[in-house]
Order: sequence, then structure tokens, then C-alpha cells
Amino acid sequence: MQRTPTVRAFLPLIVLLLVLGWGGLFVLVNMTEPTIGPRWLFYFLIVVAFTGLALPAVVFLHVRFPTEPPPEQNVIVRQALWVGVYTALLIWMSFGQVVSVGLAIIFLVGFVIVEILLRLRERSFWRPRS
Repeated sequence: MQRTPTVRAFLPLIVLLLVLGWGGLFVLVNMTEPTIGPRWLFYFLIVVAFTGLALPAVVFLHVRFPTEPPPEQNVIVRQALWVGVYTALLIWMSFGQVVSVGLAIIFLVGFVIVEILLRLRERSFWRPRS
């Protein structure tokens, strides 16, 4: 029987994402001017930093609430990446003063629906080992 990966399996990736994301944001905010290049780098580093923050929580949720079949490592990383993309999207929209609670909830529901459909597709290809 296949098991859900633990946090220990993701520890190098978590540390790498956190150091690159938050370290890069620190350097970017303190040592550059907000021209177009550093702005896009800011959004990329937000995605990296919040993916690193969300990865332990996503792994914990999969360990705490196991499913059959258990998710592969790429599924867990993808779900943490959704958190990073969602955060960067909200920050980007807040700079343009476009974001509202309703719009944030609509985007959240949209991301959740996309992830549910992706998981359903993956489960349809799964076959138990005999």
C-alpha cells in the first residue's frame, strides 16, 4: 500500500523555497527601485515564498486526512503552488485597488474547483495494484 509522503520528504524543497522566496524579497525590497523588471520579480518571489510557507501545511493536511489513492509528491507541490499563485494574484490586484472580499472569494472558489477537477482526473487513471 502506498503512503502519503511526510514533511521530511519535502524538507529540502521547503527550505529552498523559503530561503529563495523570502531572501529574494528582502534583497529586492531593500536594494532595487520599483521599475517594471523588479515588479515582476516581486510577484515571482511572492509565489515562491508563499509556496514554501504553504507546503508544510498542505503535507500535514494530506497526512492528517488520507485519501485513496494517496497523492503523489507533484500533487502536494501543485496544491502549495496554488496558495502562492493566489497570494500573488491578490497582492497584484490590491496594488491596482481592484481586490475586494467578494472577488477574493470568487478566485478562491475558482482555484478550488480547478484543483478538484484535476484530482478527479488523476483518480480516474488510478488502478489498484493487484
